[in-house]
Amino acid sequence: MSRTLYLLRHGQTRYNAELRLQGRCNSDLTVRGEAQALAMGARLAELLAEPASWTLYASPLGRARQTAERVCQQLGLDKERIVWDERLVELGMGEWESRRVPELLAAHPELDLEEPDWYLQAPNGESFQSIQRRAQAWLQDEGIAKQAIVVSHGLFGAMLRGAYADLDYLTTWTQELPQDAFFKLSGGRIERISC
Repeated sequence: MSRTLYLLRHGQTRYNAELRLQGRCNSDLTVRGEAQALAMGARLAELLAEPASWTLYASPLGRARQTAERVCQQLGLDKERIVWDERLVELGMGEWESRRVPELLAAHPELDLEEPDWYLQAPNGESFQSIQRRAQAWLQDEGIAKQAIVVSHGLFGAMLRGAYADLDYLTTWTQELPQDAFFKLSGGRIERISC
């Protein structure tokens, strides 16, 4: 099925600013995060001739919810149109959720943050295979609209792009995780769009 996706990461959160891992837990958008969400919505409004013909899917986690609602506001769409999809949530980081990265490093000096997949070492965290299956299942779901705006998370968004473009493991994990840009996935290509 030919499909065009605009893939957005939520705006900056309090935990992002505090260098805390979020995973499935949540913290609210910061003032900067609110501005990023509004900027993404405004940029989409410039790109889409008929926003009402697009379906907006979002992770139900609070930070993605807040971002999706701001995007709807900029597109002139009712937030009731958002389709909340559990498959779009961030990868689970188990016992590391809400931990500050500097404290985590002090407790686990063996961690190498130069390794792009270090998150997967979290005790009781989600496995690579699990997150990959979720991304592939979402992309292969024939019920997903042909024109979709997706508000998700940094690492799951990277996995979604990796599955879309059939990227290898290392390339998938070394992708950029911006909060001031989003991606257009269409025709097998991934295009970065700045806000």
